[in-house]
Parts: sequence; structure tokens; C-alpha cells
Amino acid sequence: MKLTVIGSGYVGLVAGACFAEAGNQVICMDVDEKKIAGLRKGLIPIYEPGLEGLVERNHKLERLSFTTSIKDAVEQSDILFIAVGTPPEEDGSADLSHVLAVARSIGKLMNGYKIVVNKSTVPVGTADRVREAIAAETDLPFDVVSNPEFLKEGAAIDDFMYPDRVIIGTRNPKVGEIMRELYQPFVRTGNPILVMDEHSAEVTKYAANSLLATKISFINEIANLCDRVGADVEMVRRGIGSDKRIGHSFIFPGMGYGGSCFPKDVKAIIHTGKQYGCRLKVLEAVEAANEEQKTILLPKIREHFQGKLAGLTLALWGLSFKPRTDDMREAPAIPLINALDAEGVKLQAHDPAALHEARRLGLDKKVRLFENNYEALQGADGLVIVTEWLDYREPDFERIRKALNTPVIFDGRNIYNPVKIRDLGFSYYAIGRPQA
Repeated sequence: MKLTVIGSGYVGLVAGACFAEAGNQVICMDVDEKKIAGLRKGLIPIYEPGLEGLVERNHKLERLSFTTSIKDAVEQSDILFIAVGTPPEEDGSADLSHVLAVARSIGKLMNGYKIVVNKSTVPVGTADRVREAIAAETDLPFDVVSNPEFLKEGAAIDDFMYPDRVIIGTRNPKVGEIMRELYQPFVRTGNPILVMDEHSAEVTKYAANSLLATKISFINEIANLCDRVGADVEMVRRGIGSDKRIGHSFIFPGMGYGGSCFPKDVKAIIHTGKQYGCRLKVLEAVEAANEEQKTILLPKIREHFQGKLAGLTLALWGLSFKPRTDDMREAPAIPLINALDAEGVKLQAHDPAALHEARRLGLDKKVRLFENNYEALQGADGLVIVTEWLDYREPDFERIRKALNTPVIFDGRNIYNPVKIRDLGFSYYAIGRPQA
């Protein structure tokens, strides 16, 4: 099939590369000339394992091309995916200005029947607004489809190539069959392609992310309770996760969720509820609990140093909101850095992928950034684990102990065994686990 993906950010580039890998002819279009020029040279603007090779391979095979011309992109393809950003407004609603601008451009430039697919994460009713925007610019026939993405940063290629399910929102049975055919190569193991109306597809995306965010905030609150009553959240996690109705996924306690999806999507569905007179009280609590969780280590740090934080130096391992990505959007590292900086703490940090993003955000004004994780420890009074990168799972603890002024670890992701760390001579603070 001949496809165009408008927007070559995280979702658009992954989708374009994976569709091309299945043999489709794909054009990735973006208004950012520098980004497109880089992609033509094999320069990938985001960190995502496996993406660089996929883009390079399909570009060489001439199945994947890049352009800044929306006219060419619209005219040369039959199916047009809209994959532009929908950043949150101050009230939590999704900003649809980019989506609707693309829709109007498609309407003006259409040269025949097109299937226009919303790949961006958008609130319920957006397919209707896209349809109206296109219809205002053309008399040519077209259909609008809602096709939400379910990609985890750090595992996006596998998520696209082997999806748990594919959601297709359309009321046109013929369009539904075309979209089924497009996605068939990715579901050969039998995972479902679910065709439903556009509104249901739009709600499905937000509902899925909101439920996963709820699981995270729930286990974090249980961990905080464990801290108070002397229980071990690791045992609790195993106990409840063994129930098939609950499962083990998304019940690892930590410093809260971040990234480009969960925070934005929870806010957006809360806003949608308010618009329709339906207050989503559970999700309001989920959002509030998550914001508090991001600085949950702060009182533990204060307690250990008896409230005397000014002048201390702490090493941070991890800045991205999760491993295997350089994304720092809504990352717990940011409010923790701001809180510690406000109390006069000097900070030294390492991250395997996000140092450039930290610099772009201006955090290098508050934090010394190191390319080597052990170098970030030198002269520090303690180590704070912020992101559970694999690089940090089995470190040289003797080297850590010798580098630190005081042997103390504040583990915001519960990646170490408290008994082992205690036996190695460290003071150890985790989340919901007995203090060692």
C-alpha cells in the first residue's frame, strides 16, 4: 500500500519505519527541514532501540522516504496518517491545533479519495472535527479513521511489530477491511484487530493509559503504607500480582510515572469528563498521588541527614522518565532536582541516554552532568537512584562505597536487595521496603 505519515516524531517515525518493513511504500512528512535532512542522512532524532537500523534498511530499499512537502505526501498516497503532537493545554485538554491544521491541508491538497487516519492521541470527538475540517476544504470523497497507538518508549518497535491488539475506529465496513489488510502482517500470531466506531476507539486509548497509570499510583500508595507499618512492598507486590485478575505488570513501586503519555492522557480524560459533566474522581486522585510521589525520597534524604541538606552533594543515577529512552517529559528527576537544589544541595548526575535532553532543558545549570556513572559519585555524600536503567542493576558496590563520602543509597526504584546492601556496609532507603 502507499502510505504517508504526517509528523515524523516518536509515533510517526516508528509507524513509518514499521509499515515500510512490512513492504509498504511509505512517505514520512514533517515541516522540520533540519529533521528531514537528518533522516535522509540516517540521523535519528530520538533514542529508541532498533529504530535506527529499521529506518536505514528501508530507506536504502527505497520503501521509506522523507519530505517536507505536504502536497507531495498527500498526492502520492492513498492512506494518510496524522501523527503530529497533541500537547496538553494549561487546563489539561489536548491541543488539537496541529491535528486540525493538517486536516485542513489534506482537504486543500487531495487529488482523489483518501483514507485519513488519526494516529495521534486525541480526545473523543476528534475524528468528527477532522472530518469537518477536511470537508470544509474539498468536495472529494474521503473517510476518517481513529487508529490509536499503544507504543511503550524503549520497546516501541516490538510493540508495533507484535501488538497485543490493533484498534480501528470506523463506521465504514470497507475501510475497516482495508485497515485490517494493512495490519494483518503484524498479527499473524492471532492477536485481535478490533474494529469499532471512532468514539469508542478514541476513548479506548485514554482508558488504557489511565488504567495503567492507576495501577502505578495504587502500588505507590501501598508502598508508602508499607513504609509506615513496617511491611515489605516487594512481598505485597508478589502476593497481589499472583492473582490473575491483577497480574504483575505495572505494580512496581517507585517515584511515579512520567513521559509523553500517562501524565498527558490522564489530564486529558479528566478534562473530557468535566466537559461532559462527568467528574472522574478516581483519575483525579491518581494524578494527585503521582505528583506527590515524584519527591517521595526527599523526606527520607532529610531524615538521614537530620535535616541538614545545605552544602551536601548528592549523586543521581538516571534522569529519563524510564529506561531505554532519552525522554524527560514529566520525569520524576525534574521535581526532585528542583526540590534538592532549593535546599542548597549540590547535584551530580549520570544517565546513559538523556544527558543531551537535560542540557536542552537547562538542568545543567543546577546539576553537573557526567558521561560516566562512577565519576558522578566522586565527592558525593550519597547516591540517589532515579531511573532503573540496566546499567545500574549490578554495579561495583565496593567502588561506589569508596567514591562516596558516606555510604548511603536512596533507591527510588527498588532495584537492590536491602539485605545485600546492608551487608556491604551501606545505609539503604527504598520505597515501601524495610530500612537497612
